Amino acid sequence: MSSLIDRARSLDEKYRIFNALTHEEEPTGRGLLKGYAVSVKDNVCVKGMVSTAGSKILTGYVPPFDATVVSRCRGQGGFILGKTTQDEFGFGTFNVNTTKIPLNPHDPARSTGGSSGGAAALTAVADFSHLAISESTGGSISCPASFCGVVGVTPTYGRTSRWGLIDYANSLDKIGCMGKTVTEAALLLRVISGPDEFDSTVLRDPVEPYDEMLDTSIEEVKVGVPQEYFGEGVDPGVSEQVWNGIKRLESQGAEISEVSLPHTKYSLSAYYIIAMAEASTNLAKFCGLRYGLHQPLNGNFDEYFTRVRSAGFGDEAKRRVILGTFTRMAGYRDAYYLKALKVRTRVIEDFKHAFQDVDVLAAPTMPVVAPRFDEIAELEPIQHYMMDILTVAPNLAGIPMVSVPCGRSVGMPVGLHLMADHLDEARMLQVAHVLEVT
Repeated sequence: MSSLIDRARSLDEKYRIFNALTHEEEPTGRGLLKGYAVSVKDNVCVKGMVSTAGSKILTGYVPPFDATVVSRCRGQGGFILGKTTQDEFGFGTFNVNTTKIPLNPHDPARSTGGSSGGAAALTAVADFSHLAISESTGGSISCPASFCGVVGVTPTYGRTSRWGLIDYANSLDKIGCMGKTVTEAALLLRVISGPDEFDSTVLRDPVEPYDEMLDTSIEEVKVGVPQEYFGEGVDPGVSEQVWNGIKRLESQGAEISEVSLPHTKYSLSAYYIIAMAEASTNLAKFCGLRYGLHQPLNGNFDEYFTRVRSAGFGDEAKRRVILGTFTRMAGYRDAYYLKALKVRTRVIEDFKHAFQDVDVLAAPTMPVVAPRFDEIAELEPIQHYMMDILTVAPNLAGIPMVSVPCGRSVGMPVGLHLMADHLDEARMLQVAHVLEVT
């Protein structure tokens, strides 16, 4: 067994990072990722490695294929290290809706953030060259990146292939990446982006060498600060650190101005209606017959289906299936689901209008630093959902975003969120790189 696997296992014992580790030997090939160990969020399929999306319902499922993003990493010399822990199917902000809760390396009594919590924790503590394939539906890359003090990139919807992803919400899911630095995250984004014959939703626009485009001046780059993103609920210590970061950008020549995204206040409700409706549809396939958890075939189909899903799904998964099914029912579809889609259009229009005047937007990634587990235990589900208020709008709009560490509050990392127009990842990452090195 390689020393790399031993080091990964040691980190797992301390921080509860992995759901599975590879048994493969480290490759000696060439490519952009030669020398890098690549971890993969548990809802992205890896051939021959248990992939459960953090759910008991997929106990023992071993995919017979690699997801496109995984095969591209292998093709560039990356070593697939293992599957990182996550909230069940991505259902969570704190990575506590799972059977294996990861611990924040900066304070093990605190959350890593979700749902890509294992990816962020490993990125923060890895003492070897490491990159993380992660995934976001409503902020699942940005949130843990902020809480763990690493760089998390969520690309434009359709920039990366979703073939081989165990879906949460098809119109929202985006596979992205994490790294210790902007350069590393940009490198992984370059490798995993681009057209894919297996995914008809992937954009066919050419992929830029993001990691080679970072050393650029941001003089006269226009940075907009959304006034709605610094309102009630944002911790003063977080606001202070984010404003310090924005002032650093200004000191490097960026032009700072205030902008408004007026439909932000409706985005959280619209997001959860759309995401839960799509989740309830996607999870219908987990019935205990084709793969994953199964039981003796007794009773009729409905009885068997109910038993398996009751045993295999956690409380949050059941909640989202029930709520999502409700919003799609006759009599409620027009009142909730279709109205949420209209709100989504308004949210997209807000961003498009803002990007007519500015190049990127800057805001706090999360309203708070990583909370303690005892604090999380006292929260109601609606309070969990409200923590996503700063990340769901850009996810609804399908625009790219990156969370970059910008300081600390009460000893914990604070993330600054940069957002850009569709397919403008290069400009966004250039600004993020300046923030990182100043």
